[in-house]
Amino acid sequence: MTYMEEAKVKFDALKGKESVLILSVESSCDETSIALVENGRNVLANIVSSQIDIHKLYGGVVPEIASRNHIKNISGVLEEALAVSGKTLQDIDAVAVTYGAGLMGALLVGVNFAKTLAYALKLPLIAVSHVHGHIGANYISYPDLKPPFLCLMVSGGHTAIVQVEDYCRFKLVGSTVDDSVGECFDKVARVLGLAYPGGPNIDRLAKEGENVVKFNYKTPLKDTCNFSFSGLKTAVVNFVHNKEQKNEEYCKEDIACSFQELVTDELCTKTMKACKDLGETKLVIAGGVGANSRLREKMGQYCQENGVQLFVPVLKYCTDNAAMIGAIAYYYILADKGLADLSLTARPTVGI
Repeated sequence: MTYMEEAKVKFDALKGKESVLILSVESSCDETSIALVENGRNVLANIVSSQIDIHKLYGGVVPEIASRNHIKNISGVLEEALAVSGKTLQDIDAVAVTYGAGLMGALLVGVNFAKTLAYALKLPLIAVSHVHGHIGANYISYPDLKPPFLCLMVSGGHTAIVQVEDYCRFKLVGSTVDDSVGECFDKVARVLGLAYPGGPNIDRLAKEGENVVKFNYKTPLKDTCNFSFSGLKTAVVNFVHNKEQKNEEYCKEDIACSFQELVTDELCTKTMKACKDLGETKLVIAGGVGANSRLREKMGQYCQENGVQLFVPVLKYCTDNAAMIGAIAYYYILADKGLADLSLTARPTVGI
């Protein structure tokens, strides 16, 4: 049999297997990660090699540098993941990999590494959406969580409200019409002189400030479930530049706090609107901005007031990691989805 014929036979057999062990690879941005996940919920190992200290020198992720460091790190990350899990390559049932969305060069490192493993081991190769992976992070944190539910996707590349009808059936309810919320955090952090990554630094700074700064900004798209953050970003940048040009003092802590309050207000109010419109009583938060302490606190208050059950991943599963890819890959298998051949390549953008 050819590789693909054998992979298809093994892929189909996994649907009835009691225990399915997936080795998953994530390299969409600046974290090199490999995990071993059993049955979509049990994480045996989740190794993440971060490049934050490298990219901090440049104020953001440099794609070429990210790609080179993925190449440098990925074999060692695999060895560590196997050692931590106590498993060998011969124990693995399938290989899963993020094929998009993300930085093209960074994704290609993970995709090619995963293809090589799958071919050498004669195992099924499963192509996983990074967006779906973030949703899957909640299945690790909440072993009893099952669809249907509503998901607020908030990350550096995505801001969307997604109706999760089943494990592999998704419906887009609303999305950003311009910047993602993570991108907005990073750009505001940069104008305030904060180091990369901007989101966590704004979160920390905001705790020392007060919500007293009035930007020249009005919340757009009020009657929809869509988001817009470009105007807010511009308003904050203009506020800071005007102060600097006039040699007037300003409080970074208050700016961070006021900015964060506006962002979290928009995320919470529109998500609650979607819950009410669709009759959803379970809400999941997914993506790196899900680690923001004010968003977690405020969304918890909104959900309590509106009778909605809130699920938020533990912090280590909010940011990019391979465990979330292995989690959703298991449900791809059960849904007969994602089996890829060796022509699989990376995609910088993917749909819901």
